[in-house]
Amino acid sequence: MVQMENHDTSSTTTTTTTSSSFSSFKTYFHALSDTPHRLARRACSVSTSFEETSRVRAMSGTDMKRTLRWYDLVGFGVGGMVGAGVFVTTGTASRRYAGPSVVLSYAIAGLCALLSAFCYTEFAVDMPVAGGAFSYIRVTFGEFLAFLTGANLIIDYVLSNAAVARSFTTYFATAIGVSTKLRITVHFLPKGFNEIDILAVALVLIITLVICYSTRESSLLNMVLTVLHIMFIVFVILMGFWRGEWKNFSEPGNPKHPGGFFPFGASGVFNGAAMVYLSYIGYDAVSTMAEEVRNPVRDIPVGVSGSVILVTVLYCLMAASMSLLLPYDMIDPEAPFSGAFRGGSDGWEWASNVIGVGASFGILTSLLVAMLGQARYMCVIGRSRVVPAWFAKVHPRTCTPVNASAFLAPSMWMLSLVFAGRYDTLLDFIWPSLRFLKVWFIR
Repeated sequence: MVQMENHDTSSTTTTTTTSSSFSSFKTYFHALSDTPHRLARRACSVSTSFEETSRVRAMSGTDMKRTLRWYDLVGFGVGGMVGAGVFVTTGTASRRYAGPSVVLSYAIAGLCALLSAFCYTEFAVDMPVAGGAFSYIRVTFGEFLAFLTGANLIIDYVLSNAAVARSFTTYFATAIGVSTKLRITVHFLPKGFNEIDILAVALVLIITLVICYSTRESSLLNMVLTVLHIMFIVFVILMGFWRGEWKNFSEPGNPKHPGGFFPFGASGVFNGAAMVYLSYIGYDAVSTMAEEVRNPVRDIPVGVSGSVILVTVLYCLMAASMSLLLPYDMIDPEAPFSGAFRGGSDGWEWASNVIGVGASFGILTSLLVAMLGQARYMCVIGRSRVVPAWFAKVHPRTCTPVNASAFLAPSMWMLSLVFAGRYDTLLDFIWPSLRFLKVWFIR
């Protein structure tokens, strides 16, 4: 928050050209001493949609190429949402909260995600820039809340991507039938931080090179991986409906446990919906591609909303498939689908390896989309001069935010090497929704 002041506190911002606070140590420390005064002036100052799409966008130098169409956005949305999370959250939600009615939990969560996606769509069409939630909040609630949201987004992306990269190693080991975790144990390091994951680091490095090379090629790679992943999901769905028993929708494995389609009542359905909503996180990253879409007015609504609807249908069918394979009280919360095949289908233990392959493809696509999104968030935060403008630069040859990607990648390498964590993402979805209510009320 010690960057140069480039506009006043009025809602219609004007700019003054001054040198960057990061140009030298002298100017930086001078700006640091002036932080209280600058914070008071900039905290509630807002930008405008016109300014974000003109002067602020020009700070990147080269424009990002408009190469994406609606089907690219659908692919990014599906790839970003359908990761490995659905293979875990479904079991927990069914076993502890909703039972067989977890199907309705996914439908309710999908409706909530769709309403949130409408908010992102509205703003992405009105202001097709790469900043996503950061830009939407900046033009409505001011720079301070935008700064908090941007910091939360970057921390969330880096930590969760590191965790996802490490989880790839586990699922890949399951897919190839290896019992070990494919990690190197270093005994002199503290427990919990002593399993070195070289495969996760290599995965992050490869994806970084891909997203720096070209957004269009990244979309093609995501499309291929997403199609392969959906093929495995369809396999799980078909096997569940073929090998499952309809009585499992109403009869528990233990007669002492509550039975029926709603064993935990209506509250269980909504508690389950709150649990499985995490499986829909990822559609927000699609809004960061708005600057690279050929026809934002047509392609963004179809891409974002269409991907959420498609994923909701897949999730509901997957939940129904799992519920058919086993009674809800016999589902393994940690590995529901592979456990269902082992426990409910004689001779189908090999299907758990197939599920591991499918989950591996899902991890690759969700990591690819998330890394694309985090680089664009960092790029636009750099345009606002809250961080050095170096992050805002777009490479003239590749037309991608190479600087932002190159800065965030080493952080993920170090975290994915020894640590896996997750950060709360609630605020990232609340503020754009509040902004939508404010704009709608004013109109």
